[in-house]
Amino acid sequence: MSSPSTSAERRAMSPAQEITIVHPRKKQTIRAERIVTELFARADIEINGDRPCDIQVNDERFYRRILKDGTLGFGESYMKGWWDCDDIEELCARAIHGRIETAIRPSLGALVEVAFSLLLNLQSKSRTRVVAHQHYDLGNDFFGAMLDPSMQYSCAYFHGTTDLAAAQELKMELICKKLALQPGMRLLDIGCGWGGLAKFAAENHGCEVVGITISEEQKTYAEAHCQGLPVEIRLQDYRDVKGEFDAIASVGMLEHVGPKNYRRYMDLTSHCLKPGGLFLCHTITANEPGIACDRFISRYIFANSAIPTAAQVLQAAEPYFVNEDMHNLGPYYVPTLRAWEASFMRSREEFRQRYGEEFVRMWRLYLLSCSGAFRARSLQVFQFLFSAGGIETARPLRIS
Repeated sequence: MSSPSTSAERRAMSPAQEITIVHPRKKQTIRAERIVTELFARADIEINGDRPCDIQVNDERFYRRILKDGTLGFGESYMKGWWDCDDIEELCARAIHGRIETAIRPSLGALVEVAFSLLLNLQSKSRTRVVAHQHYDLGNDFFGAMLDPSMQYSCAYFHGTTDLAAAQELKMELICKKLALQPGMRLLDIGCGWGGLAKFAAENHGCEVVGITISEEQKTYAEAHCQGLPVEIRLQDYRDVKGEFDAIASVGMLEHVGPKNYRRYMDLTSHCLKPGGLFLCHTITANEPGIACDRFISRYIFANSAIPTAAQVLQAAEPYFVNEDMHNLGPYYVPTLRAWEASFMRSREEFRQRYGEEFVRMWRLYLLSCSGAFRARSLQVFQFLFSAGGIETARPLRIS
């Protein structure tokens, strides 16, 4: 049968005789919308629902992007304004509990990234400056607007307080007490950041401190911050550290070391620690082993990062140290991240003018999605206390 040749003939046809021609791309979008809607429904998240945790879709390209690139597509589509949500933390916590990501087939791009992670050492010495340039060198004023006065960029210890600055000071005191720091001791701070812990240990425990960082911005700030104290800040890779120390702290550093280097990291650390010394390793850990970090976080926040499991940390340390204590601070990262996000948003207009709208949305999603992950308990924060040879006399290791 030939199709009607005029608009009048088409109007004369009954509804049952009308033929709707759908473009193939539109069919793909409709199918993607159905699949994504069903996936989020498993986690009790509605598309265009009326609850704060529901997703409001602003651009239908969102659906296909999610199926194509998983969390990377989720993050990039938010940066572009393709969707919004009033409570991103709750959204991400529910999505993680519902294991939505595991139901999405990996794209070719994701498989290629995994292959590169398996074949290459993404945390090699030649690649260390990538994350420093991309992240830590954003500007000391940028991080100063978000962090507490001591510029601590790791999980605080909200033990009996709701104040971020007090909780960060408690975290630093906790570390110093676990390391049994005494006046005159020499402390190595691997990945010293902006020098907050180095300054605290020198001022409150009389230590001589050597801090190392790969960020020029951090080094500049830390040197000024610790002026007049027995603190040396070095622009140095951990693989180049020499000398002997009474105690070693590594706070938020192991996430940049990578699975191909965990054993070497522990080996090098053990060579720097005097007999009978203590080494505290404070790190985010995952519940399941992975080759690399979440694709969105790795692409936009922490390049070439990888989250170890507690088992990986212990296995790497076994030939070199005695494990004296494990302390999970994971739940405290939720109020830490919430405080950072609140401070960031207070300065968002300044950041929007400096970096653009996509950056502001990217950073907010990073902070709130991480908070959601810690709420869902898919991420932890462990403080591992290792000794060189074992401690003969047990003693309290935590602030009561």
